Amino acid sequence: MPLPSPHRPAASRVLPWLDRHQIALYLAAIGAGVVIGLLVPGAHHLEAAIEPVLALLLLATFLGVPFAAISRALRDVRFLAAVGVTNFVVVPVIAYGLSRFVADDPALLFGVLLVLLTPCIDYVIVFAGLAGGASDRLLAAAPLLMLAQILLLPVYLLLLIGQEGVAVIEVGPFARAFLVLIVIPLAAAALIQALGRRHRAARRVERSMLGSMVPLMMATLLTVVASQAAAVAASAGRLLVLVPIYVGFLVLATAAGILVARIFRLDVPATRALAFSGATRNSLVVLPLALALPAPLALAPVVVVTQTLIELIGMVMLVRLLPRLVPAVRPPSAGAESR
Repeated sequence: MPLPSPHRPAASRVLPWLDRHQIALYLAAIGAGVVIGLLVPGAHHLEAAIEPVLALLLLATFLGVPFAAISRALRDVRFLAAVGVTNFVVVPVIAYGLSRFVADDPALLFGVLLVLLTPCIDYVIVFAGLAGGASDRLLAAAPLLMLAQILLLPVYLLLLIGQEGVAVIEVGPFARAFLVLIVIPLAAAALIQALGRRHRAARRVERSMLGSMVPLMMATLLTVVASQAAAVAASAGRLLVLVPIYVGFLVLATAAGILVARIFRLDVPATRALAFSGATRNSLVVLPLALALPAPLALAPVVVVTQTLIELIGMVMLVRLLPRLVPAVRPPSAGAESR
C-alpha cells in the first residue's frame, strides 16, 4: 500500500491550526518582538524590513479579494460617505479632545495629532478581513482615504497647532507609501489572478500566498514591534501619559465607527470594516514625517511609534471582540418576540 503524500496532509493540518490559533499567535509575535527589541542589540535596524513584509502581507490580502468585488465596492457611495464622515469629521473631534491632555508639550501634541488625524490604508484591510469585515470595500476606499488625508492633514494641523504644523508636511512619504503598499501589491495581485486563469503555476502561487496570511501577519507584527520597542522603552517615563490617550482613542473611534455605520444603515461586514477604519491609524506612513521634524520636536517619532505598538495590540483584540459587538445575526427585539 503506497504511503500518503507528505505534503498535502501536512498542509491540510497546519493551515486550519494556524487559523484556529491566529489570535494567540499574533499576541506571541508581539511578545517576541518586545523581547527581541529590548534584548537584541541593533534590533532597530529591522525597521528597513517593515515595508517589504507589509507589502507581502497586503499582496496576500489582495489575492483573497476578487477584483470584481472591488469594482462593486467603488460604487458603494453610502459606505464611502460613512468612511469619510468617520475619519474626517468624527475622528478629528476625538483626536482634538484627547490631545488636550498633552497640549502643554509641543512634541507630544504634534506626534499625537500627526498620527491620530491620518486613517490607515494598509493593514487595516487585513485586520478588518480577519474580523469578518468588508475588506474589499476598505480596499476600494484606500485611494480616496490617502488623497483626502494628504489634502486635509495640513488644514487640521493649521487649525489645531498653527502655521508651524503645516510647514513640515510633505507629500513624498505619502506618495511612496501608496506606491509601495497599495499600487505595487495590487497590480501584482491582479496579474497573478489573471495568469491563474490560464497557468497552473500562477494558481499555485496564489494558493501559497493565501495560505501564508497568518505567518505573514506574525512576521509583520514581530518586525514592527522589535524595531521600535527600544526607542519606546528609552523614553517610557515621558510617554506613559500617551497610553490612556491611545487606548481611549481605540475605544472611542471604534464606537464612533459603529455609530456612524448605524446612522448610514450599513450591513454587518461594512459596519465592522468602518469600525476598523476609524480606529486604525496611518502610523507607518507618517513616521517619516515625524523623523524629519526639527530638534524641539525630536520626540514626535517615538510618540507615533508608541501609538503603533498600542494599536497593534488593540487590533489583535478587536479581531476577537468586534464580531461580538457587531454580531452577524442580531437577536430579535423584545417587541418582535411579543408579536
